[in-house]
Amino acid sequence: MSKHLFPQCLLETLTFAIVISLWCASVSHAPAQSAQPENKQTDSVRGIVVNSVTREPVGRALVFSNDNRYATMTDGEGRFEFTFPPEQTADNKEAASESAGVASTVNNRRPNRPEMLMARKPGFLGERNGPPTWRSPIAGKELTIELTPEALIVGRVALPTSEPSDTIQLEIYRRHVQNGRAHWSRASSASTRASGEFRFAELSAGSYKLLTRELMDRDPVTFDPRGQQYGYPPIYFPNATDFTAAQTIQLAAGQVFQANISLVKHPYYPIKVAVTNVPPGVAGLSIVVSPMGHRSPGFALGYNNEDQMILGTLPDGNYSLEASSYAPNPASGLLNISVRGSAVEGVRMTLVPNGAIGVNVKEEFTSSEESSSQGVIISNGQTREPMREPRRYLNVYLEPADDFGNGGGSSFRRPSGPEDDSLAIDGVQPGRYWVRTNSSRGFVAAISSGTTDLQHHPLVVGLGGSGAPIEITVRDSAAEIDGTVEGVALTPSASENADPRLQGDTSSPHVYCIPLPDSSGEFREVWVPPDGKFGPQEMPPGTYRVLAFDRPQPELEYHNPEAMRAYDAKGQVVRLVAGQKEHLHLQLISSVEQP
Repeated sequence: MSKHLFPQCLLETLTFAIVISLWCASVSHAPAQSAQPENKQTDSVRGIVVNSVTREPVGRALVFSNDNRYATMTDGEGRFEFTFPPEQTADNKEAASESAGVASTVNNRRPNRPEMLMARKPGFLGERNGPPTWRSPIAGKELTIELTPEALIVGRVALPTSEPSDTIQLEIYRRHVQNGRAHWSRASSASTRASGEFRFAELSAGSYKLLTRELMDRDPVTFDPRGQQYGYPPIYFPNATDFTAAQTIQLAAGQVFQANISLVKHPYYPIKVAVTNVPPGVAGLSIVVSPMGHRSPGFALGYNNEDQMILGTLPDGNYSLEASSYAPNPASGLLNISVRGSAVEGVRMTLVPNGAIGVNVKEEFTSSEESSSQGVIISNGQTREPMREPRRYLNVYLEPADDFGNGGGSSFRRPSGPEDDSLAIDGVQPGRYWVRTNSSRGFVAAISSGTTDLQHHPLVVGLGGSGAPIEITVRDSAAEIDGTVEGVALTPSASENADPRLQGDTSSPHVYCIPLPDSSGEFREVWVPPDGKFGPQEMPPGTYRVLAFDRPQPELEYHNPEAMRAYDAKGQVVRLVAGQKEHLHLQLISSVEQP
């Protein structure tokens, strides 16, 4: 069999097996079930690796410890076992230290048993893109390690010709939740083989969109650099012309989704846009091209710094062009163009320096914590000289409200000294933004700009960053909650002081305090100890729906009223005013009950 026809999956499996064999051979404590002297009492850890979806055992999976001292492979039934020598006595440790030196002393500080174990196998998600799989061995209890099978998006890109295609670039975007709001972000890219086939592997369950990048037709038989140029515009699966209209691909763990795409050849026309008012010292500009009205990836134009021209080719259509330069001279430009069967020339884009948006802070504090506002530094119990910057406790930043929105270049400018009372966000590009704040003193009670409530609506910034300043009200008159989560199951390893977060356990309960739509308040997440009792937790006044989940919910869209309607009958609604102390009794929401 020719090596070119050798199955790719078999090559990957053989390579993985060879690497694992070498690794296991190099680990000094790796042998499982190693023979021990009969007069010594040995210790062991047993367990099984299973498929998290089918619950079937996973054979020939690598099981290893977090410090790489222990490693073994599961048998055909997914089982593994580590056997360890007995703990050394104090006399043995002292003798070993004297004979082996400092290195032995350091190693003897570690217990014989591994602190945590993990499993890995091709075809299953790893640490980078899968759920955490570290598990702590429990004395006398068999350990179960789950592996999540990878999902795949596979398919073929077809050209309107029987000739072999050039390499075509594809991208997938994944929907994820950040700060309670859903966004699309680039997840991976791939290239087609000569047959036009492509494959996206190691995908976790979730929502995806697929698109092709532009491909210019360079067929040497028909290509004429002085004649009409042709190319293949981006296709947003299955056959949409912009990202918004593309199909959302819902992947389950282990699912294989077939996505075939057919490209259509279109004439392309030269684009030449002169750029004026380019800041001095700018070596290049970032150019974003989108179908007009729908910011989308897929199209591209370049920038010639010597001629200060935006250059390239585009097919017929209406487009928005955005140009940006960054520090130390940030500037932006916007231009809409239409391509109608001919070149676009003789048009200009003027760059405008990115402006600053002022930030005014109104402090309504009931206590005089001058150390917080002046930036006193406390280190090792010693108070050092204060930095004497007003409102140093507060940080303000902008988060793009739209997918693929501008977000780079802006920065929060603090006062330059005790005599300077100004705050501002510098270098803001045009766009829509959510205003985000962090305060180490009190809480942000209100944010506005003109008549816009920025706690519930985005800030709209035009060219130059002009507009009303951001008004922020900060208070310290908080409420307080504590409570009990019913239905928390204690494990044999749970103790009064145990914190699963320190052990890599992501299955511990969490309480989410979610402000109701159009109410005041600020989202809070509270970790729940093994006994189910949480708090006390300071809370800004407002009306909240308080939910208790059996594990963290990184994909919870708590800023989306539509998504949160599924929880209308769950949790507890509480109205908090300044100084109020509220005790809550919450029912645990299991992951299998969630919508």
